[in-house]
Amino acid sequence: MKILLVCMEHDYGDPSRGRSYEYFNFYDSLRTQHAVEIFDYMQLLKIHGKQAMNEMLVAKVANEYFDVAIFSLYTDQLDAFSVEAVRSYTRTLCFFHDDNWRRDFVKFWAPKFDYFTSSDYECQTKYTKAGLPHVIHFPFGANERLYAPSSLPKINDVSFVGGWNPARDWLIRRLRKAGLTVAVAGYGWPEGIIEHDAMVRMFNQSKINLNLTNSRCWDVRMIASRPLSGIRQLRSPKDAEQIKARHFEINSCGAFQLSYYVEGLERAYLIGEEIGVYATPDDMIEKARYYLANEDLRESMAEAGYRRTLKDHTFRQHFRRVFGQMGLCEDNGDAV
Repeated sequence: MKILLVCMEHDYGDPSRGRSYEYFNFYDSLRTQHAVEIFDYMQLLKIHGKQAMNEMLVAKVANEYFDVAIFSLYTDQLDAFSVEAVRSYTRTLCFFHDDNWRRDFVKFWAPKFDYFTSSDYECQTKYTKAGLPHVIHFPFGANERLYAPSSLPKINDVSFVGGWNPARDWLIRRLRKAGLTVAVAGYGWPEGIIEHDAMVRMFNQSKINLNLTNSRCWDVRMIASRPLSGIRQLRSPKDAEQIKARHFEINSCGAFQLSYYVEGLERAYLIGEEIGVYATPDDMIEKARYYLANEDLRESMAEAGYRRTLKDHTFRQHFRRVFGQMGLCEDNGDAV
C-alpha cells in the first residue's frame, strides 16, 4: 500500500529534541511493508504558514494516489476543512494518543475522519454511545526493530527516562532519599534528553526501569512540600491515567519494568509475571528493593514481558489488524 503519514517528524516539531514518536514507531514500522511518505505539517507550517500548509496537504492527496492518510494531530495546526477535503481523495485514519483526557479535542476531530483510534479497551462501547462508532481500538505498542534486547551489562540499579514534572521529581527524590541509586534522563531533567539509541541502551542496562505516572499525584506529602504543584495539578487537563507507549517499549527490550498501575494494564501484561506494578509511592520503594534483591524473578519477568510483547504488541501487528478492519488489507497484510 501507499501511505501518507501526516505527523511531525521531530519531537514536538523541534529538531533539537530528536525524531518523533510517530517517526520511530509509525513510519519505521510501516516502511518495512509499505510505501510511506511523511507530510511534516509542523515544519511546513513554520516555512509556509498555516493556510498554505493546509492547501499543500490537500494538493498532495489530490495529485498523488494514496491508499490511506494516517494523521497524528497535535493542537490546531491543521484545519477541519482541509482534513475533510482529504477524505474525498483517500481513506483517513486519525491516531489519538490521549483521548482519555483530551475529550473535547477528540469530540471535535473524530467526526472529520473515516476512522479514529483509541487506546481504551472499552472504546467501542464508550464511543458508540457518544455517536462515534467508527472508532478502532489501537493500543500503544513497540517497534521491535528499534526496541530490542542486548547483552549489555546492568550498570544501573534503577532508571527512569521521561519528561520532568513536579510529581516525578518528588518520586525520584524519595527513592534516592531511601538509599536507592536512580539514573534519570529526559526533557527538563538536569541530565537532559538522550537520543533514541541511548535510551534503548539505558533500558537494557538497568535492573529496574521505572514507568512513572504523567497524571496528577495527590499524595499529601508531595503537595505539602510543593504547594504550587497542587495548584498546577488542579489546572492540568491530565485527570486520568492511561496505558502509554513506555509500557511496551521497555518490555520490548527484554528489560524489567516497575510501573504505576492503570486500569486495563492487566489486559496487556500479566501483573507480577510479565510486569511489576506499584500502588503508592511507599510501595514503589518497597517493590524496588524487593526486585533488586531477587534477580532471578526480575529476569524471568523481563523475559516473559518480552515474549508477550512480540506475541501481541508490535506496531506491525497493530497496523495489520487496523488495516483489515478498514478493508484495506487481509489479515496477512496484503492489500485488498
